[in-house]
Amino acid sequence: MLIIETFQLLLAGFASALTPEHLLMAALGALIGTFVGVLPGLGPTSAIAILLPVTAVLEPTQGMIMLAGIYYGAMYGGSTTAILLNIPGELSSVPTCLDGYPLAKKGRGGPALGISAVASFGAGVLGVIGLVFFAPILADQALKFGPPEYFALMILALTLMVSLSGGSLVKSFLMGAFGYTLALVGLGPSSGMPRFDYGVPALVGGFDMISIIIGLFAITEVLKGIDEKRTATLIGKPGSVYPKKEDLRASAGPMLRGGIVGFFLGLLPGCSAAITSFLAYDMEKKLSKHPEKFGQGTIEGVAAPEAANNATSSAGFIPLFSLGIPSSPPLAILLAGLMIYGLTPGPVLFEQNASFVWTVIASMFVGNAMLLVLNLPMVWVWVKLTRVPYGIMAPIILMFCTIGAYSVRNSMFDVWVAFLFGGLGYVFSKYKWPVVPLVLCFILGPLLEESFIQTMAMGSGDLSIVLFRPLSLTILLAAGALLIISMMLNRRTQQRLKEERDRGVDVA
Repeated sequence: MLIIETFQLLLAGFASALTPEHLLMAALGALIGTFVGVLPGLGPTSAIAILLPVTAVLEPTQGMIMLAGIYYGAMYGGSTTAILLNIPGELSSVPTCLDGYPLAKKGRGGPALGISAVASFGAGVLGVIGLVFFAPILADQALKFGPPEYFALMILALTLMVSLSGGSLVKSFLMGAFGYTLALVGLGPSSGMPRFDYGVPALVGGFDMISIIIGLFAITEVLKGIDEKRTATLIGKPGSVYPKKEDLRASAGPMLRGGIVGFFLGLLPGCSAAITSFLAYDMEKKLSKHPEKFGQGTIEGVAAPEAANNATSSAGFIPLFSLGIPSSPPLAILLAGLMIYGLTPGPVLFEQNASFVWTVIASMFVGNAMLLVLNLPMVWVWVKLTRVPYGIMAPIILMFCTIGAYSVRNSMFDVWVAFLFGGLGYVFSKYKWPVVPLVLCFILGPLLEESFIQTMAMGSGDLSIVLFRPLSLTILLAAGALLIISMMLNRRTQQRLKEERDRGVDVA
């Protein structure tokens, strides 16, 4: 019965997603995302942070369709610089460099870009199909949640700090504590009284989420780009972007396997696209009859990590929509977007805002098709954009950052906050302190505090009630298991990154 109802809701979502205004938002998101992805130094996190205030003036469905398009568009766009310039815009693009750049040096950069586009499309569609089936079931079960279950769920979400630690758990937890401290400023969730405002009227309303996000991601990237004096040098002529039959035949298996690995691991909170793309590349190398060709320029080495990358991106929407848990930095900002739109991420989203959810899901099918149709013939436009001087891009980005920070509450205080956190983000980046745990705890901290207060009230001051409810106990056990898995995967990823640095690959 649930499957029939799901298909009915999906068809209604397609009817809404195919309206002109929603098609326009999907196309704009895909184009902007690809544009951002191909510019060295920018990525989906920065793009969403910059444009979040702009989309806040749109109707929520339109805004989320555009932001989702930016996300998967940028994930695809990052492969262009990885293949042609050996510059991975995101960690998830590092495995693509290993064979993509050698292919480009052989004059086969075009087919590598084409296979990347096809793999991104196939894996993206696979991920959205999984989203259709898995998310409603997960959300339906999650409707049974009470305060203890929500408290356990927030604990589960906070295990993400391990996989987002950047190699140092101590730094990750300290940054998380800093983020939660920032969230304490303003009105208390239970008392409704101002706290930690120190007599400053602007602090009574707390720190604005968008200002902090714009500062830590967008402005920080500009400062890093200026400091590094970013330039890009394109090698040779990439050749025809349309892959041959033998390329497609050789890539079919790696695409499928990479997509499956990326999707199912992407369901795990904390298992990022960086992890799954490395695992897919490793798996393909082990399954290959000619593993010695990997790293020398083989098309399978591009297809597998690109498929895993995009399948993980799509799968991340399942815990985001159904449980309110983001599995990557861009999804953490999309979580903030949902809250800004006045929507409650988690189990009730499917029940109270079904039209919104299914329209966004249907638009992701449309957006992935648009990416394939638009990007294959337009790849040479993106190639030329890799040569845009950073001195031109930086002032434009800063202008959008200033407008975005000011527009939310029409307050110069928020602009100064954005630039303050831009400076802090630059310092954090310089000394390898991860900023995503800060954002994660800033967003989830108040939810954890509220669910803790409600759980204590429900248990008459006894927190052990969480251990005596089967569902909350199961979630806590899952959090423990995910913590261990995340630590193992994080150690493996850090080891691979070290190996690639030793090979001379430019890894941020």
